[in-house]
Amino acid sequence: MSQRSKVTVVGGGNVGATCALELARADYADVVLVDIVENLPQGKALDMNQMAAVVGFEPYVVGANGYEETAGSEVVVITAGRPRSPGMSRDDLVQTNEKIVGSVTEQVVAQSPDATLVVVSNPLDAMCHVAKSVSGWPKERVFGMAGILDTARFRAFIAWETGASIKDVQTLVLGGHGDQMVPVVSATTVGGVPLTKLVAADRIESMVERTRKGGGEIVNLLGTSAWYAPGAAAAQMVTAIVLDEKRVLPCTAYLDGEYGIDGLYMGVPVVLGAGGIERILEVELSDAERTALAESSEAVREVVGVLTG
Repeated sequence: MSQRSKVTVVGGGNVGATCALELARADYADVVLVDIVENLPQGKALDMNQMAAVVGFEPYVVGANGYEETAGSEVVVITAGRPRSPGMSRDDLVQTNEKIVGSVTEQVVAQSPDATLVVVSNPLDAMCHVAKSVSGWPKERVFGMAGILDTARFRAFIAWETGASIKDVQTLVLGGHGDQMVPVVSATTVGGVPLTKLVAADRIESMVERTRKGGGEIVNLLGTSAWYAPGAAAAQMVTAIVLDEKRVLPCTAYLDGEYGIDGLYMGVPVVLGAGGIERILEVELSDAERTALAESSEAVREVVGVLTG
C-alpha cells in the first residue's frame, strides 16, 4: 500500500460499497472494503479500481474477508448488519445487529488501535453505544452517521418546495435517528432567508413529517434501506476527519449533559476534524423543539435499554 491514508469500510453491501466508492473518488485515501461474504468485496473492489481509469482517481481499493488488511486505518466506517425490511422499525434490529457490530468493533480495534470509528449500522444510536463499550475508546473517537442523512432529506424536500438550489438550503436535524428526530425549523434558511418567511407553516410541517419518515419511505419503495445518500454522508464524515476540515456537521455524539441529556448518543451539531468530534455545539431551540428533543432522547434510551451488553 502507498503512503496515502488508509480508510476501512466494514460491510460490502449497498451502503458500504457506496461509501467506499465515494471515498476512492475523493482521491486522498486508499480504501479497504471488508465483508464476510467470500469474493463479494474483492469483486466490488476490482470493479471500482477499473472505474478509476474512467473517472481518474489514484487510490487503491482492496476487498477483504478478514481484518489483517485493515491494519493502521485512520478511520473505520461500520455499515455491517441487517438492513430493514418493510414493516420493520429501526429498533427491531437491535439485538441482531448488536452481536454483529460488537464482533466487528473487536476485530477493527485490534488492528487499528488509533483509528476513529464511524458507525452507520441501525438502530444507529444504540449501535454507537455498542461500539463505544466494546472498543473502550473515548467518546470523541466513536460516533455515528445519521444527522447528515436526515438533514439531506429535509434539504431535498425544502429545495423542491421553494424551487431554490439545494446548495443554498441550510438546516439541522437533531435527536435520535428514528421517527422522533427533530428537524430544527428555527435554524433553517434558504440562502440566509428563514424558511418560515418562504413557506407556509402547514407545508413546513408536512416536510418535517416526511423527513422523520424518510428512511421508511425508501424501505417501502425498495424493500430495503437507502444507500446512496447514507453512503455519501458517511464518506463526508470520513473526509472531514482525515483532512482535518473542522466541518460543522450533525452527527450522533455521546452527550455528557449537553442539551440537558446525559450518557446517551444523540444527533447534535459537532465540529469534526482530525481529533474526531472536537466540539459539540449547542444551538438555541424553541420550547417546542426542546420538548421534542427530550422525547426523542427517551425513545433512544428505551432502545439502548434492550441491549444485552
